[in-house]
Amino acid sequence: MPPSISKQLLITQLHKTAKNNPKPNQLQSINLSFISNALKIPDLKHQQLHSPMIKLGYNSILSLQNQLLSFYLKCNKSNDARKLFDEMLVRNVVTWNTLIRDSHMGLCYFRRMMMEKVNPDRITCLNLVIMSVQVGQIVMGRQFHCCIVKWGFGKDCYVNSCLVDMYAKLGFVLEARRVFEDVLEKDLVLWNVMVSCYALNGLTDESFEVFWMMRVDGVNGDEFTYTSLVNCCVSYAYRELGKQVHGLVLRFGFDRDVVVASALVDMYAKNENIVDARNVFDDMSPRNVISWNTMIVGYGHCGNGKEAIKLLTEMLREDICPDELTLASIVSSCGDLSLNCQILQVHALSLKSGIITFLSVSNSFVNAYSKSGSIVSALKSFNAIKTPDLVSYTSMVQAYAFHGLSREAVDLFNKMVLESVSKPDKIMFLGVLSACSHGGLVTEGLHYFESMTKEYKIMPELEHYTCLVDLFGRAGQLDEAFNVLVSMPMKPGPDTLGSFIGHCKVYKNLELAKWAGEKLLMLEPNKNVNYALMSNTLACSGRWSDVAMIRVVMQDNCGSKEPGCSWLEVVET
Repeated sequence: MPPSISKQLLITQLHKTAKNNPKPNQLQSINLSFISNALKIPDLKHQQLHSPMIKLGYNSILSLQNQLLSFYLKCNKSNDARKLFDEMLVRNVVTWNTLIRDSHMGLCYFRRMMMEKVNPDRITCLNLVIMSVQVGQIVMGRQFHCCIVKWGFGKDCYVNSCLVDMYAKLGFVLEARRVFEDVLEKDLVLWNVMVSCYALNGLTDESFEVFWMMRVDGVNGDEFTYTSLVNCCVSYAYRELGKQVHGLVLRFGFDRDVVVASALVDMYAKNENIVDARNVFDDMSPRNVISWNTMIVGYGHCGNGKEAIKLLTEMLREDICPDELTLASIVSSCGDLSLNCQILQVHALSLKSGIITFLSVSNSFVNAYSKSGSIVSALKSFNAIKTPDLVSYTSMVQAYAFHGLSREAVDLFNKMVLESVSKPDKIMFLGVLSACSHGGLVTEGLHYFESMTKEYKIMPELEHYTCLVDLFGRAGQLDEAFNVLVSMPMKPGPDTLGSFIGHCKVYKNLELAKWAGEKLLMLEPNKNVNYALMSNTLACSGRWSDVAMIRVVMQDNCGSKEPGCSWLEVVET
């Protein structure tokens, strides 16, 4: 359809043609073209299309019926799609494939398709594989794999690429490799999917092994190949290998591809090499919103919120509209640095652009206002969310806990459970346990810890036990805290031991403090904060000779203590 023909003009023409009721075959090709083009417009109402088709007598044309069937499914009108399917007198494999593509009712119609002995094609195979990934069922995927081999598509390179991708996304790498090896004549897509399989599952060495096999086989990689290789090198251990891949990217001219360049920016940022990340970003031409987001997220990852704000300003000057990921990343960066003025400015931008309606952005404002010290603004942001989800409630509970409003945090948690908003997860329980700990709500804290394990079947992690130790320690119940330390299923970490030592200092229990201090210094012998904690605990009990000894050991193991720093946000006038 030419761009000059608007949606409304097209619909008006359809209804006008239907009203005039032309004779059979009169202007048939024009009408069919109009209806076919209209079915490609995503935001039309289905009634606007289906009724002219019936009036014009085109409701029996199979190609248009298949298009309308696909249109109903894209509009989430499953009932109408079923009704249309049942009314169709003639169906072909395209009809069945259209319904099989839907993850909710695809399996049901696949069974009917087999019962009616319709011969599947390679698109059927693709839809079945995609359905397995969508529902996350490896058993279903293996059964469909058997069907694909039985139908004679076991050697089809395209179908096998889909199978490798399915096994990769479900985490079954060995099965993916077996499918890959069974194909004798591999094309570039299959090689790329196998490289991506290992990259997706964190197997960097195997990914590069396949890449070198690919080169030996005489297949040159494309932008998808190098994007997967770059993504393999995001961990700090592979930073040097990432630089070598960057060299290959430059050598073969893929540095101008926006996807490859964005992956390079992400790699350098995650390797804490923000300078090279910015250099790659500055050399990119053109840049899309994903490129800008990658660089902004990179600055946030490195704790450089002010540069992220500058980049957002530059982005707006170049008339590139930020999306929800842009603003959510910016808000998180500002919250980490307590940049109140910038948070307010971004909040205004999100309201003006309408992006505030995205839950990820609204939730990020709850967190940011909380971290910057404004619990009132955090609560206003939470109350402005029309349908808060689990993340929204978790953010607000953590905000209350952070500001010492323990009772409010507990009440909000109970409200979420009573209203059945969502089933609480381990992060939510961590927030409510932290709130109980800060508020001295020992009974409530124990209740929620038991509820987490017994009612919700969530296995407590180290952070949950740390909250439990802190809960008892703040209440002066050091013996109970000690029992938790010695009975927990994992070894206590530095934070757990440090919290326990702090409480021993307050309640002057030197014996337990020394026990925990020995374990802490064994875990982290080179951190001066641990020595300072033990030194202060001993000083409170008047053990000055032990204090002197601790200071000497600290000097030997840690050197001089780095001075601390703090800052205030000053409003410029």
